[in-house]
Amino acid sequence: MITENILQYIPQRPPFVMVDALLYADVEKATANLTITSDNIFSEDDFFSEAGLLENIAQTVAAGNGYNQQQANKEVSGGYIAGVKNFRVFFLPKVKDVLTTDIVITEKIFNMTTIAGKIFCNNELVAQCEMKIFSNSND
Repeated sequence: MITENILQYIPQRPPFVMVDALLYADVEKATANLTITSDNIFSEDDFFSEAGLLENIAQTVAAGNGYNQQQANKEVSGGYIAGVKNFRVFFLPKVKDVLTTDIVITEKIFNMTTIAGKIFCNNELVAQCEMKIFSNSND
């Protein structure tokens, strides 16, 4: 595990934090965890919503980028979801479930990064998508 102090790597702040810990990060991949709580803004009727799943993938990207930026002695930058493609949800996880999210960068052109993201719960695939993220970084 890289860190449980996730706030140093992402621009989001509570109550909009959808990752708890960064487990792995390099320039091409990142893995993060999230334990779903009943007070999470994307929890409803004891389930975690589709919007929460998308945001979890995006924040896993942000955490990996933030970690790499800090390793290079750069300021952590923000970003925005620019597009989502092939989003599939296989089931909605419940409150108290622990999600493990893996992202792989498939393309990076200037400030636009395309990733493939997958979310797992108890080794079962919860959701997956391709996502484009626009970064505020000047790298």
